[in-house]
Amino acid sequence: MAKFLIKADYTLEGVRGVQKGGGSARRDAVAAALETVGGKLESFHFAFGDHDAYVIAEVPDNESAAAVALTVGASGGASTTTVVLLTPEEVDAAAERSVGYTPPGG
Repeated sequence: MAKFLIKADYTLEGVRGVQKGGGSARRDAVAAALETVGGKLESFHFAFGDHDAYVIAEVPDNESAAAVALTVGASGGASTTTVVLLTPEEVDAAAERSVGYTPPGG
C-alpha cells in the first residue's frame, strides 16, 4: 500500500463541525472514510500553523487517495493537499536507477 500525508484546512463550516463533534469524532470519520477505499489511518493530528490537521494514511493506490481528496473537497468542510510519501528504501531504489536526461541548454 502507498503512504500519504494529507494536510487539511477547515472551512468555517468545518471548524463549526469540529467544535460540535470534537476532535476524536473527526479522527474517527477520517478513519472510516479511508477504510471505504481499502485504506487505514496511521495518525491524525490537529495543529497550529499552516494547516489545521495532518493525516498519515495508507491507501491502495493514487486513485484511492484522489477519491478521498475529491470527496473531502466536495463536502465543503475542508480542503486538502495530498503528498505521496516514500520510504528510505524506495529512495535508495530510485537513486540506483539510470535516467536519460538532458538539462536545459545541455
